[in-house]
Parts: sequence; structure tokens; C-alpha cells
Amino acid sequence: MTISIGCDHAGFPYKDSIVRLLKKLGHEVLDFGTNSSASVDYPDFVHPSASAVESGKAQMGVLLCGSGNGVAITANKHQGIRAALCWKVELAALARQHNNANMVALPVRFISKRLALAIVKAFLESSFEGGRHEVRVNKIACQA
Repeated sequence: MTISIGCDHAGFPYKDSIVRLLKKLGHEVLDFGTNSSASVDYPDFVHPSASAVESGKAQMGVLLCGSGNGVAITANKHQGIRAALCWKVELAALARQHNNANMVALPVRFISKRLALAIVKAFLESSFEGGRHEVRVNKIACQA
């Protein structure tokens, strides 16, 4: 699977460890940065990462920032993205199983690196259950 990754300066300290995990699990990684802890604007890195998932160049995505909120909000502006803010392994699994999330947003300032890696692994190893959840997910897109 191809996974996109994007982060801001707050998320940068965890990015390389997550990239290593993804590659160890056999995934290709599209890294949209940032590549240092110098202050940046997260939308500059989230939009290209989300566009890669939305267009099919990547099947899933990982986003990182201090709270996880900014990257999730930005990614969810893309019609084909369902980014889930996850701070527990169980939330990551449920985001995939019930919401068919295709991007996970991690709050780096509130979780350990070890937990971040476990969340990413759970997110990628879980799959959409469909059924009653598919009916709900199909109603997410704006009908206006």
C-alpha cells in the first residue's frame, strides 16, 4: 500500500519513526514534509498529502501536528477524505471499521511516540466493516 504523510513542525519529531514503521511493514511512503522543526503552516503540507489520497496516488494517509486538530480539519476540506483524530489505539481501529477513515491525524503533543506508532499500525491493520456503517458513510458527502 502507498501511504502519504504530512506534518508541521510540532509533528516533525515523530515523522521519521512513523516513516520507518511504514516501510518496515512493507508500505511505500509519499512524504510531503515538513522536514525540520522550524515553524511552518500545516496546510502547506496537509493539502498535498490529502490530495494524494483523494486522487488514489496513496491509499491511506498519516497526518501529525501538535493537537491533531489543524491537520484533521484541513484534510477534511477535501471531498474524498475522512481524516480521524486519534489518540488511542481503539479510536484508530474504530475510525477504520465504522467510518472508513482514510487518514489518521495524530496529536503529537499529547501522545507518546510509542503510542503514535501503535495507533498508526492499528489504523492500517483495521478494515471497514461496511453494512450499516456503509449507509452512514455514504451520507457524509455534502449533497447541496
